[in-house]
Amino acid sequence: MNSVIDLDWNGPPTQLEIAWVGSLDLSAPVMVFLHEGLGSVSLWRDYPDQLCQQLNMRGLVYSRPGYGKSTPRKPQEKWGVDFMHHQAHAVLPALLKQLDIHQPWLFGHSDGGSIALLYAAHFPKHLAGAIVLAPHIMVEEVSISSIQAARTAYEEQGLRERLMRHHNNPDSAFYGWNTIWLDPAFRTWNITAELSTIQCPLFAIQGVEDEYGSMQQIYGIRDQVPHTTLLELPACGHSPHKDQPLLLNNAVKAFITSHNAQH
Repeated sequence: MNSVIDLDWNGPPTQLEIAWVGSLDLSAPVMVFLHEGLGSVSLWRDYPDQLCQQLNMRGLVYSRPGYGKSTPRKPQEKWGVDFMHHQAHAVLPALLKQLDIHQPWLFGHSDGGSIALLYAAHFPKHLAGAIVLAPHIMVEEVSISSIQAARTAYEEQGLRERLMRHHNNPDSAFYGWNTIWLDPAFRTWNITAELSTIQCPLFAIQGVEDEYGSMQQIYGIRDQVPHTTLLELPACGHSPHKDQPLLLNNAVKAFITSHNAQH
């Protein structure tokens, strides 16, 4: 069931849209879903619920500030190069504390995957594990080209109208993400060196036809975190949970089951 809560933190007054899905067992482990750069609670559709039902886990899905039914970005507010660090180091920890969630799994897609990695690196003792789909650890030309194409689609090809179904303020969501990614200052954004402190089980997944990043993204993760498990999905673009849900779910279940068997 969806609800909107007032975030209890040191930042400005902020409301977050959240939804609990999956198992009704309050003692079940929790999976927290972190959406992509244009995502929201509703853009996940029923995927989190299906996965959590299969895993017998509770799922927490939320829209980051600026997205969905959460507090929108102010019209002239420009996100900084460190916007994902802010989410990982301030917003997410405050939300987990407020909801009394301990040792969750994180399931992050795209920018959400990067946020999951940054949280895992900064709070290495606080996670049961992390699963990241098409995460970004550096900026590539393929990313910039696709994000430039997204702006054309938003302004000229009906993407804005499609996003209106999922965001109270689609301009807040789109331009917050799109403007900073296309800012020349963002070209040097790179979190590779920060990942070496990750200790939790880590599963990094990417489609071989990902239009927003090359395999160097997940290879770079494994270089820094040698215990990372990698999965390259065939016939799959930037959204493995949409393009290859069956393969993805089976792989995630096997990964979590294997980890649980070791403890």
